[in-house]
Amino acid sequence: MKLKIDSRGLRGELKVPGDKSISHRSIMFGAIAHGTTNVRDILRGEDVISTMNAFRAMGVEIEDDGELIKIHGTGFEGLKQPKQKLDMGNSGTSTRLISGILAGLPFESTLFGDDSLSKRPMDRIAQPLRMMGANITGQTSRDLPPLVIKGGKLSAIDYQLPVASAQVKSSLIFAALQTPKGEVSKIVEKEKTRSHTEEMLIQFGGEIAVSGQTILVPGGQFLIACDVTVPGDISSAAFWLVAALIVPNSEIVLKNVGINETRTGILDVISAMGAELEFLEQDDVAKSATIRVRTSQLKGCEISGRLIPRLIDELPIIALLATQAQGQTVIRDAEELKVKETDRIAVVADSLSAMGADIQPTADGMVIQGETPLHAATVNTLGDHRIGMMAAIASLLVSSGEMILERAEAINTSYPSFFDDLERLDGNS
Repeated sequence: MKLKIDSRGLRGELKVPGDKSISHRSIMFGAIAHGTTNVRDILRGEDVISTMNAFRAMGVEIEDDGELIKIHGTGFEGLKQPKQKLDMGNSGTSTRLISGILAGLPFESTLFGDDSLSKRPMDRIAQPLRMMGANITGQTSRDLPPLVIKGGKLSAIDYQLPVASAQVKSSLIFAALQTPKGEVSKIVEKEKTRSHTEEMLIQFGGEIAVSGQTILVPGGQFLIACDVTVPGDISSAAFWLVAALIVPNSEIVLKNVGINETRTGILDVISAMGAELEFLEQDDVAKSATIRVRTSQLKGCEISGRLIPRLIDELPIIALLATQAQGQTVIRDAEELKVKETDRIAVVADSLSAMGADIQPTADGMVIQGETPLHAATVNTLGDHRIGMMAAIASLLVSSGEMILERAEAINTSYPSFFDDLERLDGNS
């Protein structure tokens, strides 16, 4: 794809697609609950469709009329052995969370995916699920997909996560729900991560106790269907937040953005860097807000420690932001970037360096010197949707020449309407 954008500023209002994390979980909880769950504003990206198709293959009826998703839940006991292998596409979230569900079911199933997913280690879920009683076979010592899961009777676990990972935590919560009544699993996080699974479990009538980084999950639970409205994805909104900040003469209003406190690290970072940010409306119950952001003078900062799990998916676009801030930005403690759809430390550094940025990768992050002008280059997403959107926003700063974005279709993973929304904000696109 060729990108030639003579932007004179981005202006307008947007409602970004539904939150990907919440969309996945609404389908999963809807399937294992009893009754019909109605989901509004779900993300219809490729990853979420992979989750839907997996549960359809296990006998769950899922209707989609274009506005409302109806999930006719069967409970854990009603899920059936799929007749074919389950194709997870590019979705690590689907693979890890569904593994926790399959671990307690009385049949064998196989999860596989595309070339990118096949390189992503699953040992971090496979090992604790084996401790609970599941039989899981992966490829190599890192348990790369395909994964063959022979589910069965599970026992409660007392487990301390070696890494800060909401996906591992969530997989273990789904497994813990299937342990015998009277048993309680204890999961201790290394750092607090996104809390969507815990909150949605309560929404579906489940029981869970959270104290700091310790989570207690009783077994033998019976979940009841409910209605879910999915807020806008802050990870998708992040691209427009950054675009408004760094493209001159810009002002963007983002409506109904999810602001769960475990996901709002990017708002803390851009505020610390000097962003002109305003909350126009805020719904504390739904944990969503309408946000206005304007072009701002920015300064570099350090991003590390407990902040990292709250913005791990936003780090590629934050790296671009840092190239346009005055001074040095240092990102540390972000080793998790190496096991995303790509090694995002290496790919972000290579992509932005090709455009003229002063960026150095490190073992657990990167060091970025700003402010630097960017020039046209060829960027290959390598199948990573967030690399694609980062490069597309970067193209707004290129004064001459054409950006070439290879494998741009990867953006459909999480934001199928991305380029339509870009045109809506920029009449010169």
